[in-house]
Amino acid sequence: MNVQSIQACKKLRKALTILTLLPVATAFCGCEEEKPAPVVRKVHNIKGEVEVLNSCSMKGAATQMRAFLRNNGFDVVHIGNDRLQNYDETIIVLRNPEWEGAQALAATLKTTNVLVILDKNATVDAVVHTGRDFQQIIEPDQGEQNDSNK
Repeated sequence: MNVQSIQACKKLRKALTILTLLPVATAFCGCEEEKPAPVVRKVHNIKGEVEVLNSCSMKGAATQMRAFLRNNGFDVVHIGNDRLQNYDETIIVLRNPEWEGAQALAATLKTTNVLVILDKNATVDAVVHTGRDFQQIIEPDQGEQNDSNK
């Protein structure tokens, strides 16, 4: 081997070393594809107490609505089954018309179905009666497709 061949081999070896280390170098220097920042949803705690009743006869409706409301900052203190099980739409019954969370609750449930029924003995500020539309409320993209609870 002559001097030129030795130099060419050294250059080739150096180039191969760089190519071999390139993926490692890009991983350490942050040259990989940027990932979008995770979406952080701020949950506001709304003062007041809410009761959720299953009023649509769909198994698990009140439990799922409770989880949805709690994830959105509401204090759900009781769930249960309503005597009537024929509600097509979710409604809110305000027991305390002065409750500051009423508008936030209606906005969260995307409903204008709000009734005010005064009750001196009420233990909650509002009662949510889940209707058959509850899946569209808690999972707007999957509500019509997810009918497994019927």
